[in-house]
Amino acid sequence: MAFSKNFLWGGAVAAHQFEGGWQAGGKGVSIADVMTAGANGVPREITDGVIPGKNYPNHEAIDFYDRYKDDVKLFAELGLKCFRTSIAWSRIFPQGDEALPNEAGLAFYDKLFDELLKYHIQPVITLSHFEMPYHLVKAYGGWRNRKLIDFFTHYAEVVFKRYKDKVTYWMTFNEINNQTSGMNDWSLFTNSGLQIQPGENAELLMYRASHHELVASALAVQIGHRINPNFMIGSMFSTGPVYPASPDPKDTMKAQRLMQANCWYADVQCKGKYPAWLKHYFAVKNYDIGITLADEDILKAGTVDYIGFSYYASHVVKAAADEPADYMTPGRDIEVKNPTLSRSDWGWEIDPIGLRVTLNWFSQRFDLPLFIVENGLGAFDRLDGDRIHDGYRIDYLKKHIEQMALAVNEDGVDLLGYTPWGIIDLVSAGTGQMDKRYGLIYVDKNDAGKGSLKRLKKDSFYWYQNLIRHNGNQLTENTFKTHP
Repeated sequence: MAFSKNFLWGGAVAAHQFEGGWQAGGKGVSIADVMTAGANGVPREITDGVIPGKNYPNHEAIDFYDRYKDDVKLFAELGLKCFRTSIAWSRIFPQGDEALPNEAGLAFYDKLFDELLKYHIQPVITLSHFEMPYHLVKAYGGWRNRKLIDFFTHYAEVVFKRYKDKVTYWMTFNEINNQTSGMNDWSLFTNSGLQIQPGENAELLMYRASHHELVASALAVQIGHRINPNFMIGSMFSTGPVYPASPDPKDTMKAQRLMQANCWYADVQCKGKYPAWLKHYFAVKNYDIGITLADEDILKAGTVDYIGFSYYASHVVKAAADEPADYMTPGRDIEVKNPTLSRSDWGWEIDPIGLRVTLNWFSQRFDLPLFIVENGLGAFDRLDGDRIHDGYRIDYLKKHIEQMALAVNEDGVDLLGYTPWGIIDLVSAGTGQMDKRYGLIYVDKNDAGKGSLKRLKKDSFYWYQNLIRHNGNQLTENTFKTHP
C-alpha cells in the first residue's frame, strides 16, 4: 500500500477566503476585509478601513458561514478524512485586544466542528491565516509591536480550551515565511499587519515582526500542550525547491542561500534556535530584532510537533554579475523560467517532482512528520452545461500524488496527510479573484461578485472521491466515474 490506513486525505481553505459573513455574529473587521479585488498582474488595494463603493470580495466570499451544513455534506460525500480551515481571529476577538471573547464567534466554530465530526472529518485548524484583526494594525502597528504576543497567546488559549475535545491538529501561522519573498506591501500586510512608512527599513521590520510571531507561536505550542497533551501543533511554510540556473557554482550558492532565506523560520520552529548564517547576517547589517534571553528559552521549549507546508511551484535562480558575498539580495533576485516545465494559467511552473524534492528536504533536515496542507492548480474553469470537465486539474493532482507516494515508499518520508488547496472554489488571496479556481467543487460566482453561489461537482470531484475510497492506490484517470 502506498499510504497508511490512517492517512489524512482532505481539503484546505481559509476562513477569510470562503466564510463570508464579515460582520455576522459580532465579527470584527480583519485585514482581509480592507483588501479590494485585483486581477492577474493587478495588485489588490489595501484601503484605510472599509470604503463604501469598493469591491471587497472577502466580505461575502462564497457564503460558507450560512451554507456550512450543505457544504460539509458535500465534503463528506467526497470522502474527506480531514478538513483544513482557519479560525477567523476577529470572530473570537473582534478588536483583537479584548479580555473576553465573543461567544457568538466561538459558537459558530463549535457548530462547524460538530458538523465535521458528525461525518468523521477531522478539523485541521490554523490559528492565523492572513486575517488578523484590523484594529491591531491601526492601534499597535501590527506584529512590529511585542504586545501582539500577549494578544495572540490569549486568543490561542481561549480556542485551545474551547475545542480541546474537537480538534487534534493545529497550526499557528499560515505561510509564516511568505513575507520574505520581495517584502512587498501585500506580503508584509497579510502576514504581519505591517504598513511601512517612508524612511523605515522594511527588511528590519519584517525580521522584528517575524521574531514576535515565532515567540508567540512557541508560547502557543506550550499552552496547547498543557491544555491537551495529545494536541499535534505544527508550523506552516510556503515552500518550493530553488534550482540553480546552470552548473555555475555561483548559481548553486545563490539557490542554496534562497532556500535558507525562505526556510529559516523552520529552523526556529523545529530546532528552537536561529541558524548561524542568519545571526551573522543580523550582526553584519547591525539589525537588532529584539531577541532576549527569555525569548531564546521560549523558542527552545516551544518547538512544533510536525511541519505543514504549501507546495505549488519550484523556482530557478541565477546569480547576478555583482552578487554580494553573502548572496542576499532581497527583492532583487534573478528568477528565470524553467524550460523543462509547463505553466499554469497564472504563470506558475508545474513541477510534480519538486514536491518529492521538498518532502525529502524537510524530512532530512528536521526529522519530523510532514503534512502537505496546500497543493493545487489555479485555472480558468469552463461550464459545459452543468458540468466542469477539468482533466487538467486531475492530471496535476495525479502527478503530484504519484511523487508524494514515491517519497513515502521509496524515500521513507513520514507523511501525515494531503489537503489540496481550495477544495471548493473560493476568493484568491493574492488577487481577490473568483475566476482563479482551485476547487473540486465549483461555485457560481465571478470576479465581479455576480452569481447564484450554486455548487457543482467537477470531474475532479469524482476522481478524488475514488482516490480516497482506494486510499491512493488507484491513480489512473480512467478509474473514476465523471457523472453520478
